[in-house]
Amino acid sequence: MENISLGIGSRVNHPEFGKGVVIQAYTDSYEITFIDYGNKTILKSFKGLEVIDFAGGDIDYISFEKVERVFAKLLRRITDIQEVVPLGNRWQGGKIILQPGDTNLQSKEIPLETFFHKIVMVRDRLRVMEQRVNSSALTDEEKVNLQQYITRIYGSLTTFNTLFAEKDDYFVGESK
Repeated sequence: MENISLGIGSRVNHPEFGKGVVIQAYTDSYEITFIDYGNKTILKSFKGLEVIDFAGGDIDYISFEKVERVFAKLLRRITDIQEVVPLGNRWQGGKIILQPGDTNLQSKEIPLETFFHKIVMVRDRLRVMEQRVNSSALTDEEKVNLQQYITRIYGSLTTFNTLFAEKDDYFVGESK
């Protein structure tokens, strides 16, 4: 599998995810859309990928989906438009159960979709705050200080990344 380079449109079969189509080729991996599992990144070094229909790919093409994501990201930065962010498939219909330590008290169940919507709203409001800080009349030092707090907040929220269907929607904090 390592000696050939699949192009966009190649059809493959994965032992766990089943049949899929290559939608993006990178230097070390493929982004593949699987029928039942959505988009997954598979390393080129993965030995279990069977090629069903080969489409040559010596050149890194940019997919329409990638261009769309770039434009969406740009629009988010310059507007207050709130996008629809999908909840990961495995969490659809799920719930959060809050169980008090005191067994005499009743537990509370919250639909996961409701909780996820609140998390997305927090993320979007953080983005707006970040934009407003960056475009404000504050000094550069004040902007940097506030930006560092915002980055730390994003970092504190990375626990919730598991709920997102798309990796591009993840919270990203400080990288050290």
